[in-house]
Amino acid sequence: MKVLTIKEPFATLIKNKVKYIETRSWKTNYRGELYIQAGVAKIRKEVKERKGLSELYNEDELNYGHIICKCNLVDCIYMTEEFIKKEKENNINNFIAGHYEVGRYAWILEDVEPITPIKVKGQLGIWNYK
Repeated sequence: MKVLTIKEPFATLIKNKVKYIETRSWKTNYRGELYIQAGVAKIRKEVKERKGLSELYNEDELNYGHIICKCNLVDCIYMTEEFIKKEKENNINNFIAGHYEVGRYAWILEDVEPITPIKVKGQLGIWNYK
């Protein structure tokens, strides 16, 4: 299975269907089923202090170091000013939970399904778990 490691609380926000776009500095041509692993790194201070973000999750439900859900990666969009403006206007919670900047990429996630957590060491990029 293909897996993407994402830092908390962002992985849990995907699992809870609050966040449906994963923002990245790099693009991917991969499309299809993708599992989300919550990384082991604790939440950084600047993330905790991000306005509005702490209201979107409960710290007790974070699953550091576990694959927590699966979804479908359906698109990878280059971010433009227009795209960013539209996202900010249409889904403020998703916007708060991402890093929107011209030149970055929006990975569009659909059909999110929580799974029984699987403890596993993460990796960089999209990686394979057997």
